[in-house]
Amino acid sequence: MMMESLIPVPPVADVFFAFRESTLPGQVIVAVLFLSSIGVWTVMISKFLELGRARLASERFLKEFRSEAHPLGLYMKRRRYPESPLQYVYEAGCKAVGTELRAQGVNPDDLFMGGLEVSEKRHLTPRQCEGVRAAAERTVADRVLVLENNMGTVATAVSACPFLGLLGTVWGVMDAFGGMATAGSASLSAVAPGVAGALLTTVVGLLVALPSAVGYNMLTTRIRRLSVQMDNFAQEFTGSVQRTLTS
Repeated sequence: MMMESLIPVPPVADVFFAFRESTLPGQVIVAVLFLSSIGVWTVMISKFLELGRARLASERFLKEFRSEAHPLGLYMKRRRYPESPLQYVYEAGCKAVGTELRAQGVNPDDLFMGGLEVSEKRHLTPRQCEGVRAAAERTVADRVLVLENNMGTVATAVSACPFLGLLGTVWGVMDAFGGMATAGSASLSAVAPGVAGALLTTVVGLLVALPSAVGYNMLTTRIRRLSVQMDNFAQEFTGSVQRTLTS
């Protein structure tokens, strides 16, 4: 018997004991936190995979873009990298260039077919170049919003889950002391199970919030890196268009 009493109780058993001893509101809060954890982990894993694919595709896109002699080369060759946010910035800029050239009665395809020599007809004015730049910058802002999609879910888990767990703890402690007063017993054994069940909600809330905070910081860092990369590419592309089509 003495040997059996020395065997430590597994932590999982303590968790199940605390869950059984907690009140119905506490159990509901634990269930909500558990479901929230599943949702947050789903969002974080999918975002990590999405941003990883975007980073690799952007590296390939930049390599191809910089290997072209003409800034519209990839667009006219129909080469696409749909997982790269730079692709959308590039397409918006190319379409803006095509719109400005067509406004002058120029077919942009002629730039690659030898139909146009260096002449005033193929030149873009500074105002038209600013229009191309504005189109690229608008697309950068739009793609940043796409990259940040579902990040609010993770941010909500970081801020709300600890407070939800604290709510369950305070509620459970009040019930435990209220039950002790009703029973007329002030012994530790009478109040300890209820307090253990109440503290469980805080533990679960922190277990949800801590990984969410780490994941949120890592994801926002990667999104910020891609956002800066898009801004830099927009400047690079519009500068290349200006050098090519205004000189």
